[in-house]
Amino acid sequence: MSHQTEPPRRDRPARDPGLQPERTRLAWRRTALALTVIMVLTVRLALTGPAADGTLGALVAGVAVLGWGAALAVCWRRATGTGPLPGYGRSLPLVALATAGFALLGTLLAASGLG
Repeated sequence: MSHQTEPPRRDRPARDPGLQPERTRLAWRRTALALTVIMVLTVRLALTGPAADGTLGALVAGVAVLGWGAALAVCWRRATGTGPLPGYGRSLPLVALATAGFALLGTLLAASGLG
């Protein structure tokens, strides 16, 4: 009976990520740009739209700017590569929450102008 040995294991070469990190950073920059445009439109609609009154319009504009600031901080850290490593999973839910919040604000502002 011969003793068979395993063939020597070849070390795997280091993973070459290619352009994936750059594509990811660019995607986060596009997300930040889109959120900025949405924030500007939301603030404009809140302050000058048909449903704009002094206090409510300022409150909606303030909430929009605060949500934008929080989401932008996350996007900027990810876009520059200084954010948390992938897998930490905190940045995507925050950006999704900000996006849903802007959608809700826009819907409420548009619906209040229709009535």
